[in-house]
Amino acid sequence: MSGLYQKKRKRPEMNLVPLIDVLTMLIFFSFVTMQFKAPTTLNLNLPKIETAGKNEFKGNITISIDKDGTIYFNGRPTTDEQLEDLLVQAHNANPDSPILLKVDEDSHVKKLTFVEDACRKAGFNGASLQSRK
Repeated sequence: MSGLYQKKRKRPEMNLVPLIDVLTMLIFFSFVTMQFKAPTTLNLNLPKIETAGKNEFKGNITISIDKDGTIYFNGRPTTDEQLEDLLVQAHNANPDSPILLKVDEDSHVKKLTFVEDACRKAGFNGASLQSRK
């Protein structure tokens, strides 16, 4: 008799609603906490403050950026392409020469970043930064 009678099994099932809820919350929190931007760094070597009111720089390369974004190389206005060429020439003449960046506080960071990158591409390790009004 036991051979003829077969017990019907319930079909195996899994409740997916709690799993979908948890997955939805994980996706939601990951999007809320993610920052969709590329991390970048800007290395600045700030000048040492040894005496108050004394601006002494022992170098021969000074790059200035005014609030309009005009770049000056040793007091003469230059374009972006000319600046890169001048930095390469200066590095070929003296690779250990320090660079001073004089930047107006109202100038765009984009110009400062360009000048820093141009200095690195020319082979200089870094530049000292001086902010001015």
